[in-house]
Amino acid sequence: MKPVRGKTPKKTPRKPKSAPKDPVEVYCRLRPLEEGQPERCCSPISSTTLKIWAPESSQVYKSGNYKEQEYTFKYVFDESTSQKALFDHVALPLTDDLLHGKNGLLFTYGITGSGKTHTMTGVPTDGGILPRCLDVVFNSIHELQARKYVFKPDKANMFDVQCEADAMLERQQKDIAAPTIPKTPTTPRRPRGDEFQYGSRVADHTKICNLDEDNVYSVFVSYVEIYNNYVYDLLEETEYDGVRPRPPQSKIMREDGDRNMYVSGGSEVEVKSTEEAFEVLWRGQKRRRVAHTVLNTESSRSHSVFNIRLVQAPLDPVGEEVLMDTEAICISQLSLVDLAGSERTNRTNNAGDRLREAGNINSSLMALRNCIETLRENQITGSNKIVPYRDSKLTHLFKNYFDGEGKVRMTVCVNPAAADYEESVHVMKFAELTQEVQVTRPTEVHFDLGFTPGRRRANQMYKEAIKKAEEEGTDVNLAALPLPLQYSLGPPFPILEMRDAADASVLRPLVQFLVDRENRRNSLLRDLTHKQTQFRNDLIVVENDRNSLRQRVDFLEAELDAALKRTDRLERQVRESQKHLSDLEKANINAEADRAHLQYELADKNMKISQEQMRNDRLKMKCRSKIDLERDKMSKEMIKTVRNTEAEMQSKMWEREQKLRAVREILDSERATPRRPAGGKAALAASSARAAVAAKHAAKIQPAKSEPRLNFVGARVRDFNSRTPRAGGSKPRSNSPPPKGSAPVVNMRHRRSRSVDAGVWLDHQPAGNIAMGTVMQPKMRKKKSVNHLELKDTKTSSKYVLTHQEQRSDGGIETKLVKGDCIPTAGGGTAVVFNDVEVLNQVSPGSRKRSADERIDRPINGVDGEWTDVETRCAVGIEGHHGKLSGKRTRI
Repeated sequence: MKPVRGKTPKKTPRKPKSAPKDPVEVYCRLRPLEEGQPERCCSPISSTTLKIWAPESSQVYKSGNYKEQEYTFKYVFDESTSQKALFDHVALPLTDDLLHGKNGLLFTYGITGSGKTHTMTGVPTDGGILPRCLDVVFNSIHELQARKYVFKPDKANMFDVQCEADAMLERQQKDIAAPTIPKTPTTPRRPRGDEFQYGSRVADHTKICNLDEDNVYSVFVSYVEIYNNYVYDLLEETEYDGVRPRPPQSKIMREDGDRNMYVSGGSEVEVKSTEEAFEVLWRGQKRRRVAHTVLNTESSRSHSVFNIRLVQAPLDPVGEEVLMDTEAICISQLSLVDLAGSERTNRTNNAGDRLREAGNINSSLMALRNCIETLRENQITGSNKIVPYRDSKLTHLFKNYFDGEGKVRMTVCVNPAAADYEESVHVMKFAELTQEVQVTRPTEVHFDLGFTPGRRRANQMYKEAIKKAEEEGTDVNLAALPLPLQYSLGPPFPILEMRDAADASVLRPLVQFLVDRENRRNSLLRDLTHKQTQFRNDLIVVENDRNSLRQRVDFLEAELDAALKRTDRLERQVRESQKHLSDLEKANINAEADRAHLQYELADKNMKISQEQMRNDRLKMKCRSKIDLERDKMSKEMIKTVRNTEAEMQSKMWEREQKLRAVREILDSERATPRRPAGGKAALAASSARAAVAAKHAAKIQPAKSEPRLNFVGARVRDFNSRTPRAGGSKPRSNSPPPKGSAPVVNMRHRRSRSVDAGVWLDHQPAGNIAMGTVMQPKMRKKKSVNHLELKDTKTSSKYVLTHQEQRSDGGIETKLVKGDCIPTAGGGTAVVFNDVEVLNQVSPGSRKRSADERIDRPINGVDGEWTDVETRCAVGIEGHHGKLSGKRTRI
C-alpha cells in the first residue's frame, strides 16, 4: 500500500505578533584551572553573576584599567558542577519539550580550549549533554516505540507512514539481505582513547512519565559538520574506491514545505536504543575534523550539529496500529551544536590549513553575532531590518529557531585562566547581547481526534485475556474486560439552552463542537475506508495466494505421479542390476579360484625349471672341469713327447759330433809337424797384425755393468767337460747347451707416485666405484674427495685425479688413476690438463707349492733339456751376480 506522507502540524501558519515570547536563555560554565595556572581572571559571586577582572599580566592592566565587570546569566556553574547538574538545568527541559512535540536548539559557545566539547559529549563514566539526552528519550519511549520502518524519511524533511506489513517487508529486505555496496572504511585521524567508547559508560536513568500512551514514537538522528563554510554529512556511506578514493561531498541546504531549513541529501538513521544511537554518534565522531594546535591538543576545526528528530502519531481507534492520517503526524527536533572556538593568530601561531580554518571559524561566529545584534535591534527599536542569515551556513541553518520555531539556549564555556582574559571579555559581551533577544514561545501539540483514551492498554489486556483463554481452553469473558475498543465522536453535546437567537455564547461553542465532531467523523471515515481497502487488498492477496497454491498443488501432484512411475522403473532396474551383480560376483569368485590354481601351477613349474637349470649348470661345470683336466693332461703328454724327441735328436747330434771330433783329432795328429808359413817374415808380421786388431776389438766389447759374467763361467765348464772322458766307458757326456741370453738383472729404483706433491689434490671418485682395499695405494697428503664435480671445487685445488674402474678380460678389476693439473682460465673457470695415467691391477698369488710336472718341465736358468751341469745351475745366486773366476758360489 502506498505510504501516507505526514506533516508537522500547526507549523505552516506564522506566529502572530501577540504570541508570548521568551528571551534566549544563556548559561555560563567555568572550566577548572590546569596545573601551573594559579592566576585567574574571573570567578562567580552568585548563582547568576560572574565577576571578571584584568590580571596583572594583561595589556589592559598595564595600560591602567583596573575596573572589574559583572555579567548576569540564567545560571552560573562553577568548576565543581557535575555533568548531571548541568544537564538537569539546561538540557532536560529541552528533552521534555522534544517528547511533547516542541523544537529546541542548544549550542555551546566559547574560545578554544574552554571545555565546549567536554560539556557536550563528556567521558564514558560521566556523560555530557548529548548522551544524557539520548538516555532520557529512550527511557521515556521504550515501550511506546513503533516498529522499524513504519515511519520513513522522504528526503524532503518530511516522513512517510506505512502499515506494519510494508514495514516488515522492508525490514526483511534491509536488515536480512547483505549489503551490495561496500561501506567507506573509517580512517582514524587522531588517537581518541576511550572518549567515545561507550561500552563501560554510566547511563542516565532519568525518565519523563507524562507522555501520551496512545501514541507511537520513532527516533531519527543525523550528524553534520560545517567546515570552512561547507556542510558535510558525517554519516554518509559512499562506495569505497581503493585506487582513487573520493573526497567527501559537501551538501546544500533547502527549505521544506513549511519553510524550515534542512540539509538536502543528509542521512537520517532510525535508532531503537541508546546503543544504536551511540554507534551512529561514534561513527560520525571518527570522521569529524580535529587537529592539534598550540592551545588545544584536540581542537575542533568545524561546527558539529547532532539532530534528534522525534516522530509521533496516534494509534487507530482499536489501539493496534498507527493511524494512517495525513494530519496526525507530529515531528519535533532537538539540535545540539558544538561550536568551534574562536582563536587569535598571535596566540595559536597557526599557518596553512589551520590558519584558513581559524579564519572561517571566526567569520561564522562573527556572522552569528551580527544576526543576534540585528534581531536585538529589530526587537528594541521596532525596525524591520533584514537579518543576514545567509552570510554563513551556520546562521542560515538555524534561522527558523530565531524566527520562533523552538526554544533556544546557549551555554557559554569560560576558561578562568589569566591568559584568556581578553578573549573571555568578548565572549561575555556576546552572551550579554544574546540574552536580550526574544524568541516566540512554542506551543504544545495535542492530538484530539475523538478516540477513546487508554485504547493501547485495553488492546493489550484484551489480547492477554484471549491468549490466556486459549491456553486454558475456556471462553473469553468479555463482561469482565474493559471495552474501550469502540469508536467515539467525542464528548457529549454542550448545553443548548438559548434565550436569544443571536446568543453568541451558545452558538459559537456549538459550532466549534459540531466542527470538531465533523472532523472526528471524517477522520473515522477515512480510517474505516483505509481499513476496508486494506481488508479488500488482503482478501485479494489471500485469494491470489490460494489460486497460486492450488495451481502449485496440481503441478506438484502431476510431478509426484511422474516421480512415482519413475521410481517404480528405477526399482525394477535396481533389482535387475542387483541380480546381474550377484551373477558377476559368483563369476568373479570362480575366476579368483582359477587364478589362484593357475598361480600355484605356475609357481610349481617355475620351481622345476629353476631346479633343472641348476642341474644343467652343475653338469656344465663338471664337463668343463673334465675338459680342462683332459686338456692339461694331453698338453703335458705332448710336452713330454716333444722333450723325448728332442733328447733323441740331441743324442744323435752328439754321436755325430763325436765322430767329427775323432776325424778332427786324426787330422790334427797328422798336422802335428809344424810348418813354416810361406812368405817368411812378411806372413808372420801379417798374422801378428791380425791378432792385434782382434785383441783391440775384443777389448772394445765389454759386458754391461749390471749383467753377470755367466758366459765366461759357462764356457769354461763346457771346455772342461769336453776334455774329460766319461767314466766306465759309458756314453760320453754332452756339453751343456749354451745358456740363453737373458736380460741384464737391474735393481731398478722405486718410482714414487706423482700424487705426493705438495699441492691440493681433487680426488674425483664416481659413486659406482668399488673399494679394493689393497696395501699399495697412492698417497695424497692434501686431498678433497668428491662424487660430483663442481666448479667451486676446482678453484681451490691444484691437482686433479679421476679414479676409473673397468673389468679385465679374465674377470678382474683394473683401476686407472688419470691425473692432471688444474690451471685457472682467463674467463674465471678452471682447465684440467691430463699428464699421467696410473694403472693398478690386483692378482692373487695362489699356492706356493709346485707340482712334479712343473718342476720337471720348467727350464733351468733359461736352458731347455733334461739336465744341466751343476756349475751352470748354481753359479748364480738370488741376486744374479756371477762368482769369481775360481768358480765359487756367491753368497746371498
